[in-house]
Amino acid sequence: MDYSFHPAAEAEFNDSIDYYESIQPGLGIELADEVLLAITRALKYPKAWSFIRNPVRRSLVNRFPYGVLYVERGGGIFILAVMNLHREPDYWFRRQ
Repeated sequence: MDYSFHPAAEAEFNDSIDYYESIQPGLGIELADEVLLAITRALKYPKAWSFIRNPVRRSLVNRFPYGVLYVERGGGIFILAVMNLHREPDYWFRRQ
């Protein structure tokens, strides 16, 4: 299985890494590692995660208040958002 990002999801992922890196050197890399682990879990078990709005599922990120929102597509997953869970919950909805 493979994955790809919606351009806005990739940008918010990179912005989040930059933000955490500005707080403490190395923390942005730790966020990136945890997000990639959440993506790996979603790839391995794409149906294991709950729907937040059918057909969108959310794989939670460990240690950080983030979730990876994705849909199954073409034998892989398409990531709609790398969402800060403290943000407005439906901001990503038009990305489907």
